Amino acid sequence: MAQLWGGRFTKETDKLVYDFNASISFDKRFYAQDIRGSIAHVTMLARQKILTEEEKNQIIEGLNGIREDVENGTLLITEEYEDIHSFVEANLIGRIGDVGKKLHTGRSRNDQVALDMKLYTRDEILELDGLLKGLLEVLLKLMKEHTETYMPGFTHLQKAQPVTLAHHLGAYFEMFRRDRSRMKDIYRRMNTCPLGAGALAGTTYPLDREYTAELLEFDGPTLNSMDSVSDRDYLIELLSAMSTVMMHLSRFSEEVIIWNSNEYQFVELDDAYSTGSSIMPQKKNPDIAELVRGKTGRVYGALMSLLTAMKGIPLAYNKDMQEDKEQVFDAIDTTKGCLALFTGMLDTMKFRREKMADSAKNGFTNATDAADYLVNHGVPFRDAHGIVGQLVLSCIEKDKALDDLTLEEYKAVSTVFEEDIYEAISMKTCVEMRNVIGAPGKAAMEKVIAQEEAYLAAE
Repeated sequence: MAQLWGGRFTKETDKLVYDFNASISFDKRFYAQDIRGSIAHVTMLARQKILTEEEKNQIIEGLNGIREDVENGTLLITEEYEDIHSFVEANLIGRIGDVGKKLHTGRSRNDQVALDMKLYTRDEILELDGLLKGLLEVLLKLMKEHTETYMPGFTHLQKAQPVTLAHHLGAYFEMFRRDRSRMKDIYRRMNTCPLGAGALAGTTYPLDREYTAELLEFDGPTLNSMDSVSDRDYLIELLSAMSTVMMHLSRFSEEVIIWNSNEYQFVELDDAYSTGSSIMPQKKNPDIAELVRGKTGRVYGALMSLLTAMKGIPLAYNKDMQEDKEQVFDAIDTTKGCLALFTGMLDTMKFRREKMADSAKNGFTNATDAADYLVNHGVPFRDAHGIVGQLVLSCIEKDKALDDLTLEEYKAVSTVFEEDIYEAISMKTCVEMRNVIGAPGKAAMEKVIAQEEAYLAAE
């Protein structure tokens, strides 16, 4: 068992205790970040004359060799080591001898793991941002294609007013755009370097923390060594942001599932993103959407787990904090996988325009416009509301849409109606008349689409 702290102890740790304490099974995933941080650390040590140039070069050569061998598969990260730091240091000493023992000068595993986790998280935030941008690009493409694809808008899961598919998808564009801004905020706020904080109180070595931060592309060093090693706020923020991403994906997935049902038939899923039934040959199931919806709870669970772990921890570092990694790693993997799969499903989905338009027409989504017609002809709104309510009741009894009523049937309820009522309540008119910015009218949507296009191009 490779340990960095055995001098104080007179007998070996119990095997069960050792395994319970060890983190190599999961923290091995940031071997590259650990090596990158170590290279920056020894570069700074040499600059400060704590190491010689020759010692620095030997250590860096050894570290680069370890990274290359891990990446090409000739060196395996095994569980005989307690953690990734032990693995790197033990292999370095094995390769270059006693010089390798100087790697840890002026450093603790506490600030080392804090650095590794920040470097890893920073990289993952950039990947998440890229996946979000890819989803936004697909959404924008579909918005451009569907400014005249009419469909019902809903409140309370009931048909309310006609909108376009571009407008409906545009709502999700706004959600995922906010998700990207949250990722950028987290990156900016977390981008300070904890290396040099030591175990909790810094070190007596004359370290240049500003230089180390610069080498690792941080905005600067952290300003309190106790906070440096015990801060997990950025991980809680990331889990919260990913939970919001998953909530948005889950809402969208729920709509895809509804739209794919026999009752709606708004969409047809590509065969590559759906499955069949083992017993019912007619089935084409929206499994990807359902799994995304299901996996949302998994990411929520990681957020609650870390919040709970952190709520009672006094300053500074405590071993409880090791529980951050598995939860965060799993949540990142889950969110990235869901974003990639959902984007592929959306990009290959076929939208059934006629079904959508018929659904809007047959759901009385133009009832508000019929009332507005009466108001524009001098009828008080409250009276107009009651007149159209009577028309809707008549339509339900006759199994008709408002568009299907004869002019005589209209006049039987109110003599104000004339032939132009049909134009006033057509899906096209109902949508196109709504051109305030943010509304579904084509002119308004084209302005929004131009702004969204400029936003993505600027990125």
